[in-house]
Amino acid sequence: MRTGKTTRPASPSRPFRAADHLQSEAEVAAYIEAMLEDGDARAMPVALRTVAESVGGMTALARKTGLSRETLYRTLSKRGNPRLDTLAAILAAFGLRLTVRTRSGRAARGRATVAPA
Repeated sequence: MRTGKTTRPASPSRPFRAADHLQSEAEVAAYIEAMLEDGDARAMPVALRTVAESVGGMTALARKTGLSRETLYRTLSKRGNPRLDTLAAILAAFGLRLTVRTRSGRAARGRATVAPA
């Protein structure tokens, strides 16, 4: 006996990919900040790789940073450990920069002076 209702076949679902949802610099910044707040340093290279996928892939990132694709793949792997200058170059390519905040979350104000060594 038919009830008059037709059912559509289920459409195949795709796995969630964070890279598909990072559309703006603000979203990228929030995503990276969330990774940092988790406190797992090993998650950072993977998060940066996800962002790289969202903005055109490793080839585009290599062009923007001046780093080789091989260096980027190695650096942004699960075992990656980016140097500070590499991290700064990658963030700059995303339109971001490194900042330092107090533990209370306030941005540092003013300029610090550093005596030459």
